[in-house]
Amino acid sequence: MFEKILSFFLIVMLFCSCQSSGENSAKNENAGQDTIISAMEIEVPEENLVEIIDNIASPVEMAALLNRLGVPFSKDYLASTSSVDALNTNFQMAYKLGVFGADLGYLNMYEKTSSAIEYISAIKTLTDELNIGQFFDYTTLKRLATSNQNLDSLIFLSVHSYNEMDSYFRNSHRSYLSSLMITGLWIEGLFFATQVAQEYPSPDITERIGEQKIILNDILSILNLYKKDPRFNELIQSLETLNVELKKVNITYEIGEPETIEKDGMLVIVQNEKSIVEISEEQLNRIIEKTEKIRNKLIGL
Repeated sequence: MFEKILSFFLIVMLFCSCQSSGENSAKNENAGQDTIISAMEIEVPEENLVEIIDNIASPVEMAALLNRLGVPFSKDYLASTSSVDALNTNFQMAYKLGVFGADLGYLNMYEKTSSAIEYISAIKTLTDELNIGQFFDYTTLKRLATSNQNLDSLIFLSVHSYNEMDSYFRNSHRSYLSSLMITGLWIEGLFFATQVAQEYPSPDITERIGEQKIILNDILSILNLYKKDPRFNELIQSLETLNVELKKVNITYEIGEPETIEKDGMLVIVQNEKSIVEISEEQLNRIIEKTEKIRNKLIGL
């Protein structure tokens, strides 16, 4: 959070102590709910999570595609940060952390750096509450956004921060928070794509939407590990309604010529393949409708 002078901090502490009885009971209740998840934390194989994360198109990649296609910026695609201070469970905060990360990527790609400050501040609030503020360089990000320069550095630091937070969650036995952050990141990115597909139809956007069939299946496989928790179960049920529509998308692969590349100082042979996505206009419209409904429901968590 923003730095505060000591006298103000002491006043706030005294004020809070006078109100601690009612508020603390509510916070403790919510903390207890999160403890349930922690108690049943399941070790997810590292390679499984890494593969899923690598396969998910980053919000920057999605925004870059939209930008490249000449799609104009729209602030209507962004989630509101107004309720960030009202979030009081790790479940809510981790999910919104993903959502705001996608929004920040979108703003950065369109060089809306002055608007990005609002999301940088909201993310800072959430990372502090989740005890991962050390991985979010608020001061540098705000300076880059304020100066309206070094866009590449701003994008790199934003993405790097999220990679660091995800890794920390997994290494500190809080993979359930990582799964929520990834889900928020993914659904918000898909929301961008589906809204654009509705207003500015493009084969490239449609293909990218259809490819999410595979990604959602991977995400659900991770979320289902925590389905005993009512909130995870509700999240899964919502995503399953979208999964029903995405399952109808047909994806085939065309094998290309192998390519030799250098990776970590070694030559590696990579088998190239091209995915062919078949999706009807009717299917696309249903996916757009489901995505908007689910996304709007989830940002109200």
